[in-house]
Amino acid sequence: MRADIIDGKAFAASLRRRIAAAVPGFVAKAGRAPGLAVVLVGEDPASAVYVRSKGKATREAGMESIEHRLPATARQEELLDLIESLNRDEHVDGILVQLPLPPHMDEAAVIAAISPAKDVDGFHVVNAGRLAVGQPGFVPCTPLGCIMLLKDRLGDLSGLEAVVIGRSNIVGKPMAQLLLAENCTVTIAHSRTRDLAGVVRRADIVVAAVGRPEMVKGDWLKPGATVIDVGINRVAGEAGKSRLVGDVDFAEAEAVAGAITPVPGGVGPMTIAVLLRNTLVAAHRRSGFAAPADL
Repeated sequence: MRADIIDGKAFAASLRRRIAAAVPGFVAKAGRAPGLAVVLVGEDPASAVYVRSKGKATREAGMESIEHRLPATARQEELLDLIESLNRDEHVDGILVQLPLPPHMDEAAVIAAISPAKDVDGFHVVNAGRLAVGQPGFVPCTPLGCIMLLKDRLGDLSGLEAVVIGRSNIVGKPMAQLLLAENCTVTIAHSRTRDLAGVVRRADIVVAAVGRPEMVKGDWLKPGATVIDVGINRVAGEAGKSRLVGDVDFAEAEAVAGAITPVPGGVGPMTIAVLLRNTLVAAHRRSGFAAPADL
């Protein structure tokens, strides 16, 4: 018996439809569309692709996409000045600075310059603190997308044992906080965890976000576990072509797990969908309106 495939692409499409359906109501009340500003510094090809896809998705949802591009040689002060102007712009509800930044820029300082009320990436320390203490704020898009997929699959997560492999500020730590908020018993594991396979084998829910191709093997998993694979790794394939794989050995895990996200087509599509969700929520909060309940 093989694991059920968790179709993140279909769930993300459904979420984007709900967002698009809610935008006209906001426009009618506010007299303007929600606005997302995306800032790209330099010419990194992967970042440029992400920015284009975010802009396209924003426009498709009926929101305003505002793109700013700075050369890789731009001084950090130029970027900080741009962020400050976007903080003051009443037509901008969300600000996203595409990472990574050029080496001469301090990412922490740049993220800290974004208004927490417009931090739709959820990376600002204020929003991280709000998540930690259970106050409303913005949560990083990928872990929030993961929790949506888990609740859609499992319903109530209370009492389940969850293991998060990875401790990044972008995925691992906020993922653990979200699972705690759902009353899971949570372990954060990482590269220095002793008997990592044994720790993972306890879990009803496994979230793999460690950045190592196919590290999590089938015999690491508890039979019937739900596996969320956040990893996106490009490895050598056949005939000299590369292929995308996750942090979980999908072929092995599929034979043991109860449900699993594929790579690609699992967590990836959720990230942009949740970014749009966060932007719409930011627009409502900034305008003094209640955000739609189904987002």
